[in-house]
Amino acid sequence: MTDILLSTQDLHKSYAGKHALQGVSLNLHAGEIVALLGPNGAGKSTLLQLLTGLFSPDRGHIQVLGHDMRTQASRALAGLGVVFQQSALDLDLTVQANLLFHTDLHGLARALARQRIAEALEQIGMTTQAKAVVRSLSGGTRRKVELVRALLHRPRVLLMDEATAGLDMASRQQLLTAVRSLAQDQGVAVLWATHLAEEVKVADRLVLLDKGLVRFSGSINEFMEKAHTDDLHAEIFKHLGQPANEHLMP
Repeated sequence: MTDILLSTQDLHKSYAGKHALQGVSLNLHAGEIVALLGPNGAGKSTLLQLLTGLFSPDRGHIQVLGHDMRTQASRALAGLGVVFQQSALDLDLTVQANLLFHTDLHGLARALARQRIAEALEQIGMTTQAKAVVRSLSGGTRRKVELVRALLHRPRVLLMDEATAGLDMASRQQLLTAVRSLAQDQGVAVLWATHLAEEVKVADRLVLLDKGLVRFSGSINEFMEKAHTDDLHAEIFKHLGQPANEHLMP
């Protein structure tokens, strides 16, 4: 197996005496996309909050690129790129200003930052929109900017938290294609929290979280064999506690 870039061991987290995570252990390997699936209240948001250093676990350990999140937080976080469900862009700044703010936070020299920004915007066909105010952009284009921002400091691990929420199918597919290329071509490890079948399908592995527990971790084929079905859509909805709906999951 390829290098482990992110590892959690026996993570526990409770709020007001209620268990949010109970002994969650997982590994992310270089070049691997892992889909994180679970119903509301499963613990997905809590797990991502711990992985991004927003909160500390009550028990257990997190390592990113071999750096312990408790004792080497700055080094661990430097290895992460994050695209949140809610946009974290400043809508009143230009695309370039948003991206420069991010590179400043990571201590990149301005000359290097401008070079990386120019290259990244060219790759996604947005060179002419560098000076555009973010508020003027479509939802899909803003997501592209957020993905570019998350990768400017060259992280080895990418966390995607329902990152395609609100996007149309075409924009969603473009983002999926871009992330798949990152994993394949650059060896980035991706953890993608999602509830959409097409996003689960592109994953190398599925982690099913429910009531703070890992109920399943394995390939999509293993998941379907265990469920004794070939209807991935229906099985995902079953685990989300929702009736199958083709309009919500095309």
